[in-house]
Amino acid sequence: MDVTWSLILDLLGTFFFAVSGSLLAARRGFDIVGSLLLGSLTGLGGGVMRDLVLGVTPTAFAQPIYLIPPLAAAVLVFFFVRPVERFPRLLLVFDAAGLALFCTTGAVKALELGMNPVAAALLGVMTGVGGGLLRDVVANRDPQLFNPRDLYAVPAMLGAASITALWVAGWYGPLAEVLIAALVFAFRVLSLRFKWHIPSAALDRSFGDRADG
Repeated sequence: MDVTWSLILDLLGTFFFAVSGSLLAARRGFDIVGSLLLGSLTGLGGGVMRDLVLGVTPTAFAQPIYLIPPLAAAVLVFFFVRPVERFPRLLLVFDAAGLALFCTTGAVKALELGMNPVAAALLGVMTGVGGGLLRDVVANRDPQLFNPRDLYAVPAMLGAASITALWVAGWYGPLAEVLIAALVFAFRVLSLRFKWHIPSAALDRSFGDRADG
């Protein structure tokens, strides 16, 4: 199997997302098997969803090397969970790293398989947010994706759209992919630090009460 930049970035994204899943498992009191399963779901879920939409065998099943990052993440968190507990926002940092890498690699894979730019960008977003969504649902917590006080999908949208635009313009390359991922990561971390969010389109509660009546 050829080792390419895309493979390296994809494996890093899988690892970062898997760590976020294993950290959440530790906070929920799961054992190491539960940690491995939740980490695997988080790290591989977005890519599997993307590949199923593309109609190809999921990369996680076709290349066993993709099983190594979730295993490494589960072991790492299991042995270092005590020191990590001193950094409660670490889960969000690893999640941001996974999001940044997956929204770009997901869009690039869709483009390589001949998808049009709009579809490729959407699949990049799906790859970026899919694993985190599955993680939160399985761990029985409100998905970060739907948190009105947070920006989650927006950084993924910007990253996927940017890498797709560079591809269409003929400026795509490994360095560009790394740069876009770094910018998405920085944007996501800054949004957490300064509590950026999009205004909610919330209805007046009395409207819901009248509708129910």
